Amino acid sequence: MVSYYKTIDGKISQIERYEDGCWINCIAPNESEVNFLISEFNIEPEFLRASLDEEESSHIDSEGDTTLITIDSPVVERSGKNLTYYTMPLSIILTPKNVITISLKPNSVLNEFSEGLIRDARTYHKTHFVLYIMLRLSGKYLQYLKQIDKISNRVEQELKKSMQNKDLLQFLEVEKSLVYFSSSLKSTKVTLEKIMRGKLVKLYDEDQELLEDLIIEIKQAIEMSDIYLNITSGTMNAFASIISNNLNIVMKALASITLISSMPTIISGIYGMNTPNFPFMEYWWFPVLLSGVLMVAAYVGLKKGGLM
Repeated sequence: MVSYYKTIDGKISQIERYEDGCWINCIAPNESEVNFLISEFNIEPEFLRASLDEEESSHIDSEGDTTLITIDSPVVERSGKNLTYYTMPLSIILTPKNVITISLKPNSVLNEFSEGLIRDARTYHKTHFVLYIMLRLSGKYLQYLKQIDKISNRVEQELKKSMQNKDLLQFLEVEKSLVYFSSSLKSTKVTLEKIMRGKLVKLYDEDQELLEDLIIEIKQAIEMSDIYLNITSGTMNAFASIISNNLNIVMKALASITLISSMPTIISGIYGMNTPNFPFMEYWWFPVLLSGVLMVAAYVGLKKGGLM
């Protein structure tokens, strides 16, 4: 789907057709729409193919007077009762007269712009508009990282009460989300540093200041994701050690119980043999007493050895 938007009276509004200085938002474009973009705006086909690749990593590329910026956008989806966080590539193409955004799925940040919720975003100031989109994306990263931290703390409390598989799997999902965010943010930081050099994208004084703020937010998000990832990994390792230790305690207790309960079997086996001149063969209570004494002795010995 291809939609057109333009800043009118300080607010982004949807327009019916293409105009110079407008923002072209493409969500999962089909083949005919892709061909239209290539022919109408003289975009390199490779740029469109890269934009529609869900595995595309963050980078910046330029060909003639057209520049492609691909960054990772944070996404959250509900899966049953749990929330799943991951990243999805968002491509921004700067042509001589327009900004084109291409996404495989609806993007919450772009929706904020298309609905006119973002002030001071001017579609005809291309670089400023692109940096504004990136700044909102960095804010989403920080927002989702705080949500992930809250989920992690809640799951940790649940694990302390009862170590169930569903809680461990949810903790694993949290760790995986943090890995996605951390790697995406670091590649985005590299892309922003290339933009900062001003060789591929022309920057004005206002843009320079906005880009510096953007890089600061990205660095903050990277630090937060790394800290949360280290905490989550450490917590997972701690719970893995606790589970392993609990299993060792159970196995040790079962082995001790097996050893103690085997005493009557051993004694009854010995006295059950037809062996003449065996001591106290005529007293039925002696094997029972001997078994009891050995069981008590085994229990005391295991207790002192810390095996019970």
